[in-house]
Amino acid sequence: MKPNVGSIDRALRFIVGVAVLGAGYYYQSWWGLVGIVPLLTSVFRICPAYIPFGLSSCTKK
Repeated sequence: MKPNVGSIDRALRFIVGVAVLGAGYYYQSWWGLVGIVPLLTSVFRICPAYIPFGLSSCTKK
């Protein structure tokens, strides 16, 4: 699969993912595990929600 998450999008997803995981840990809530989703999309550079709409935040070459 072609990557559809660009560098700025990737960095923001990573920061949000870490923040949500940290908040979940701080408040001792299982909802913090939702932070795994943006972390995984930033690591693998593929967002499944972008695919049906044909979106991509990668720069065109």
